Amino acid sequence: MLRVRWLGRVPYGEAHALQSALQARSADDYMLLLEHPDVFTLGVHADPDHVLVDPSSVGATTVRTDRGGDVTYHGPGQVVGYPIVTVPMGPGAIPGHVHAVEQLVIDALAELGLASGRCQGYPGVWVDADGPEPRKICAIGVRVSRGRSMHGLALNVDPDMSWFDRIIPCGIRDRAVTSLAVEGINVSVTDVVELLAQGAARRWAPDGVVDRQDVITTAPRSASLSGSSEATAPGAGGRLRIRLRQAGVDPDGGLGLAERKPAWLRVPARMGDDFLSLRRTMRDLDLVTVCEEAGCPNIFECWADGTATFMINGERCTRACGFCLVDTRHPVAVEPDEPGRVADAVERLGLLHAVVTAVARDDLTDGGAAGFVATIDAIRRRSPRTAVEVLVPDCKGGVEAIDALISARPDVFNHNLETVARLQRAVRPSAGYARSLAVLARAKNAGLTVKSGLILGMGESQEEVVGALADLRGAGVDIVTLGQYLRPSASHLPVARWWTPEEFERLREIGDGMGFGHVQASPLTRSSYHARAAAASASGGTPVSVDEVHA
Repeated sequence: MLRVRWLGRVPYGEAHALQSALQARSADDYMLLLEHPDVFTLGVHADPDHVLVDPSSVGATTVRTDRGGDVTYHGPGQVVGYPIVTVPMGPGAIPGHVHAVEQLVIDALAELGLASGRCQGYPGVWVDADGPEPRKICAIGVRVSRGRSMHGLALNVDPDMSWFDRIIPCGIRDRAVTSLAVEGINVSVTDVVELLAQGAARRWAPDGVVDRQDVITTAPRSASLSGSSEATAPGAGGRLRIRLRQAGVDPDGGLGLAERKPAWLRVPARMGDDFLSLRRTMRDLDLVTVCEEAGCPNIFECWADGTATFMINGERCTRACGFCLVDTRHPVAVEPDEPGRVADAVERLGLLHAVVTAVARDDLTDGGAAGFVATIDAIRRRSPRTAVEVLVPDCKGGVEAIDALISARPDVFNHNLETVARLQRAVRPSAGYARSLAVLARAKNAGLTVKSGLILGMGESQEEVVGALADLRGAGVDIVTLGQYLRPSASHLPVARWWTPEEFERLREIGDGMGFGHVQASPLTRSSYHARAAAASASGGTPVSVDEVHA
């Protein structure tokens, strides 16, 4: 199967981490289509002197990468395509793959009315290729390892062409660079993405089996996304309504806030002695749990079993995700003794598996990573036999912050994707689909047990959920959780529909077939639900019964 993804604007390092994971782990072929923020990239044998300016002086970065070729520029207005496909090896395999990528672009340009071709000895796609003034419109650079490709093409649609004056593009001094706009072709990035996606499907999916999913950044790609009945109620905020419309969701449909939940979602309150004892411990140590802050429906079951998920770095989040109940007022200073108090609670409760999460703290330079590192260390010093699972934010993709979290070596590294590609901007506008996959890929590359989750019922289709599961598995995720979204208030995303227990069971079976170590899927599943059992199952350990689970 070919999975085509339009990812919007993605920093180069995040795209590279995702590419690398998909190349090494996915059984499917992929075509990633995206833009990059301003960046100069250098191939394996590139001459750094071909970058003629200090990148920081013009607001760019420089990245040494593992593709072929010399120096090139990526930035807004340029469509980048990364085919991650199987390349049958043999004599001429790699030149043949380069030829295929070039032909993909040549065919797309022909559909736009622009003739292009190849220049002997100069990879890429050229306008006036055989004429007196050949001009490069698309750079090509690839890497093939163990029969799988990565990297690909960079097609200039309408970038700021002055960027190419700051480098010697591809190390070629005597030939010009051009764009569709310079050549008089007035076309949008999304139009070019559509042509490349269709061409990739013809070339790498001859059987016609294609999974196409787009991160929606402006308007729906086609009318097929705009006829959905899932939506938000009139009480939802204006920006949320706009984002829902852009994602093809009717902002006046969906289930009413007062609509009665089905029987499988009704949870009786059970405030027994175990529940009250755990609550007293949390109050005594002045700790916050996500169980309370997020209104988790499993709080009575989990607390009765001595299970809780600690929330560190305060109780105020710097993001306003459309599904989340956590307080979004201005955050307060992090309390330096909080890691020790969490460790006290873990010891007092005798937990075998502690789960630690946090609000997003974009106000902190490391996104709150130091709090996780300190808490992991404190728990291990106090309770060395306790397994530590962390549910972390994306730290805005900061490499040093993510590396710090990984270096702390939690027993389970969890970061939630939350929803499908199309709904990302509506559901969590400050996050990113590709960024989350890249965070998970980096953790898996470091040898950690990796976990993620999706919330269902916000307007996604089963096909989109299956596609997201494939992306998670390709990124290296071992454990995945799937649960039903419950609307916290009228100002939050509406419930599009209730997914049935039978549908969750079907998704569990699909996930098992993809090779996940453990799939936890049910209407009431949440990220930390039966966390220890999931970790044991994914690692091949002895399964534990529910009443043995401590999170």
